[in-house]
Amino acid sequence: MRDGLGREVRAFAAGKMLAWAEAGVGHAVFNQPDKHNAISLDMWDGLAAILDEFAADPGIRAVVLEGAGERAFVSGADIGQFDAERGDAEAQRHYERRTRAGRARLAGFEKPVIAAIRGYCLGGGLGIALAADLRLAAADAVFGIPAARLGLAYGYDMTRALVAAVGPAEARMLLFTGERVGAAEALRMGLVNRVVPVAEFAAAAAALAAQIAQNAPLSIRAAKLAVAAATADPGVRDMAGLEAAIAACFDSADYREGRSAFREKRPPRFTGA
Repeated sequence: MRDGLGREVRAFAAGKMLAWAEAGVGHAVFNQPDKHNAISLDMWDGLAAILDEFAADPGIRAVVLEGAGERAFVSGADIGQFDAERGDAEAQRHYERRTRAGRARLAGFEKPVIAAIRGYCLGGGLGIALAADLRLAAADAVFGIPAARLGLAYGYDMTRALVAAVGPAEARMLLFTGERVGAAEALRMGLVNRVVPVAEFAAAAAALAAQIAQNAPLSIRAAKLAVAAATADPGVRDMAGLEAAIAACFDSADYREGRSAFREKRPPRFTGA
């Protein structure tokens, strides 16, 4: 289907996930605004399918994750499914298995991912944002982890990402209190990369994605692998993959194009080859 801007939009998870591509940027939208974009099991499946399509499309150089409407990025897991899907420890293990594909696709996605955050970014929604490479927040964004107020707990992966972003002291404060923090405080503690006024948010997110999409894809891939290696436990660092990605940059046509463009004082035209 085409939206009001003429974009070809594809629906996943019965329309609760939407996707389109524009100017080298793929957009994945959490589309359950009546529930503040709370993510359900089928939305995790939809996210996995979207990321698979974006990964296979060489024309997509960067991906933006965003929430439908103006009130929320993702407000957390769909609490309406908790009794049926997360009623006890065994049910939670089943829930983890069901959501594993989407979480794994996001964690292992090779292209740069930007979380464009307006409104609520809570619980599992914050976990999704932390799995992105960059987090751009509007001034109205609100962050928090309400686990302690619900009697549940978050696992190692999300907690490790939180500690990596803000440090153990701030992570404890967020986890122990369940308090919500605004965008300015999130920026101070390192939870987001940038905060922009609401009126400028859409343009800022588009500009950031376009800036990344115009750079050399092989260089971006190598940089993403290098950061992952620098922050991973030593035993699981993929140093061979990183070295291969670095070598691919120096052997690439894009490297030759970058040098030529610099000498000729013109913008480079990278192809990802």
